[in-house]
Amino acid sequence: MDIKTHESIDRSLCGEPISLEPGRSEVRLRCLESMAADASGLVHGGFIFGLADYAAMLSVNHPNVVLGGAETRFLKPSRVGDTLVARAQDETPDERRHLVKVEVFSGEETVFAGTFTCFVTREHVLAGK
Repeated sequence: MDIKTHESIDRSLCGEPISLEPGRSEVRLRCLESMAADASGLVHGGFIFGLADYAAMLSVNHPNVVLGGAETRFLKPSRVGDTLVARAQDETPDERRHLVKVEVFSGEETVFAGTFTCFVTREHVLAGK
């Protein structure tokens, strides 16, 4: 896998890439105790969103890709101990603006779905700052 973006991301928080090809990615995340929002072991949605966002970025796989917006739905709760897999598909490759469909699964169940609007900028968003 030739990963060209988000090289320094903490994979324990955002997931481990398991598949990468042009316009597609799969990322796996183990839900850790530190991700729990309460004593029941409910995983905070921010970690699931982070997994989906990382999968979207990898599907574009450009050094200057950034997230512009997202329309998402949490469909089922996730718990500490779950293993989640995000599958991302870039619906508009070869454009500066990419619409990426992402689904997150726990086993066979879909727990999250969304469309991420990603942009490839001419230079890094922090260049010159």
